Order: sequence, then structure tokens, then C-alpha cells
Amino acid sequence: MGSLYQESPPLLLQDLKVTIKESTLIFPSEETTSEKKSMFLSNVDQILNFDVQTVHFFRPNKDFPPEMVSEKLRKALVKAMDAYEFLAGRLRVDPSSGRLDVDCNGAGAGFVIAASEYTLEELGDLVYPNPAFAQLVTSQLESLPKDDQPLFAFQMTSFKCGGFAMGISTNHTTFDGLSFKTFLENLASLLNEKPLSTPPCNDRTLLKARTPPSVTFPHHELVKFLDCETTTVFEATSQKLDFKIFKLSSDQIKKLKERASETSSGDVRVTGFNVVTALVWRCKALSVTTEEEEEANLERESTILYAVDIRGRLNPELPSSYTGNAVLTAYAKAKCNALLEEPFGEIVDMVGEGAKRMTNEYARSAIDWGELYKGFPHGEVLVSSWWKLGFAEVEYPWGKPKYSCPVVYHRKDIVLLFPDIDGDGKGVYVLAALPSKEMIKFQHWFEDTLC
Repeated sequence: MGSLYQESPPLLLQDLKVTIKESTLIFPSEETTSEKKSMFLSNVDQILNFDVQTVHFFRPNKDFPPEMVSEKLRKALVKAMDAYEFLAGRLRVDPSSGRLDVDCNGAGAGFVIAASEYTLEELGDLVYPNPAFAQLVTSQLESLPKDDQPLFAFQMTSFKCGGFAMGISTNHTTFDGLSFKTFLENLASLLNEKPLSTPPCNDRTLLKARTPPSVTFPHHELVKFLDCETTTVFEATSQKLDFKIFKLSSDQIKKLKERASETSSGDVRVTGFNVVTALVWRCKALSVTTEEEEEANLERESTILYAVDIRGRLNPELPSSYTGNAVLTAYAKAKCNALLEEPFGEIVDMVGEGAKRMTNEYARSAIDWGELYKGFPHGEVLVSSWWKLGFAEVEYPWGKPKYSCPVVYHRKDIVLLFPDIDGDGKGVYVLAALPSKEMIKFQHWFEDTLC
């Protein structure tokens, strides 16, 4: 049966006692900055104007003390910006089109050196998201005005034991998960004094809308700004939320796949991601707050969203080195009654159909929809998967990270999937934040589905 990662939350450090030693800007080489230009942003990039923060923890390495690592990182990042010149630019609104683009003006990226009074071990269990990890990342440089903040900021924080953390803040317009992994691999190559492992493709016009735009499919996963009261993809809530981590081992995922295969139509692949997402969808949709609402809830339609990489789905295909956001939102929808009563394999099929419908024409239609209507993904729950991005597999001169994770801000409508760092590494952690009564039911349906 599935298990809670921890029955009760650990005692988390509220203050990591971080002191900023240096905060400055770093720049590409003069050769790069001599030619000023702007970079087009696709309709997918346009709606992702917010920061993504990740932290990468490293054990002590006597051959690479933090002071040496800081200088190596500084030099490697300068070299990296020769290829990723937009990282030294600034977001701006093009007055002629009203669209966001990147002014590749060489204004610089943030580089911060900091130190914590704790050892890495004293931080406790890194898997359990600690809001204090935000102290390991810099998003805003206090020395710069609000309208001149960098798109990319790097913070190197040393711990008393000799271990350290790389905290990276990127505006989401710059990278999606896959292209950020490629950036990390390129950074590691430069640190190893090797050429870029994968020279980036920075041409965002490859995802430009067609002329004229042609919406050839209904896009139930998208909503116009004017039709929705919220202004971001998923808003934070003022409700008090319980937070729990559910652990699925590779053996449990294998059994879920076997069970799903018994009743699956065979039209879509029964993957680990699809069975875990189907499990999350069933649990979230059936987690109503009161018994009085339960009957009405069963007639309610539930929509789950998740991201699909479209690089290999387009015709012609996008280069695997494409740096921008090459993910679109897939969806599945069903009445809660069906999620309660239908065989698990059929729920998995519904999830899988979301990715299956993401053909070249569907993807181009979604991009054209964004050109005509201006909107964003909208559903009951979004599954945000960091499970197989592989950030912790990047080999730096001082070794692979002990753990890599985003800085988590709890959202009741976003469920996160993280890689299992224990066992065989093929399991997954499911991170959910819900009001207390809903969390009780979520846990009940989680265990019920696994049984």
C-alpha cells in the first residue's frame, strides 16, 4: 500500500541564517554585447512571466572548497552567457505590438555569494520542502530598480561543513524544464573546461503563430483572460492548507501499471507518469469537503492538466536544443462519478489521451489560440512533474547534487511530482497541499486506489 513519506512534518528550520557576502552583476563577453538586439517570445513564453527558483545541494568535496567553486562558477557563467545571451537581457513590452520580448542589451545577470551558519546536515531532510530554502535563492537585486531586474540570478551559498547550494532564479520565459536541464549540462561542461555539450537554439520564432492564425480544435484546457477572475495560471489561496508527501516505490508504480493494463483499451501507452497522474486525479476530484456536497460533487466535471513536451511532436520537429518553452498543456476531463466507478485502466486511458491528441496540428492550433484570444491554462488540478527532468543527474567537477528541487510555494490546485532519492531512484514523491478535510479524503482515496 502507498505510504506517507512522513506521518508528521519534521521540525523545519525557519531561518537558515544566511549572510550575503557579495551581490553583483556578471556580463557576457564584449564580443557578444557589442551587437544589441531583441529576442522574440512565443505565445507559450508570453504567459510565463514569473520566476522559477531551484536549489541544488552539494556535499563537501575537499578538492573543491566553496571559495574555489564560487570563482569557477562566476567564470563559467560568463562563458555560458555568450551562448545564452538573453540571460543578460531584460524583459520589455514592444510598444508596436504590445507583446513581451527580451531586450538583449547585456545589462547583466545576478551573481550572489552567501554563507549559512548551518551545516548541510543541520538543514534536515531536503526532500521535505522548506519555505526557508527561499533564502538560498536571489530573485531581486536590491541595488537595481524594479524595472531593471535580471532574468537570471545565481546564488552560491556555502555551509559550515564545506558543502554548498547553488540557488538559481530564472524568469520562466527563459527556459522550460528540459531546456533548463540542458543549460545545467552546458554549465557543467564549461566548468569541466570542455565545449558546450549541446549548443542552444535560441530562435523562438520557431513557435510563432501562423499567419493568419487558425484555431482548428476546441481547447478546453485554455481560458480567456476576460472569462476568468484570476490573472495567473493558478492563484495562491488564503486558506490554511495541510501539506503531505505520499511516496510510491517503483514496485508500486509497476503494480499500478499492471492493474491499469488489465482494463486499458490499448490505444494509449500505460506509462508510469500516466498511472501516477490518474491516481492523483481520482484522489483530488473525490476529495470533497462535506458529506452534503458529495452527491452533487459526483455529477461535477473535473479537469486535470499536465505539460507535454512538443519538440518531437511538431512537423518539422523542434531542435532538442530549443531553449524556450516548448511545452503545452494537455488535459483530461470526466465527471467525478466516472472517476469513482470506472476501472482504473479507463482513467489512465483518459489521461493518456491528453498527450495523444497533442499532434502538430493541435499544438499549432493552441499557439494560434493564444494569438487570437490571450489566455492561459485553466483546470481543477495541475500535475507539475519534476520527476524525470534529471537535474540531480548532472555531473559537475565536484560531483552530482545530493538533491535538487524547486522552492515550493503551496498551491491547493497544483500537485507536484518529485523523484525518489532513496531505493532504486525510480519511485516518486507526490506532494499535495489541501484544506484539512480535503486532505483526509485525498489520503483515503490514495490508499483506496492503490488497494
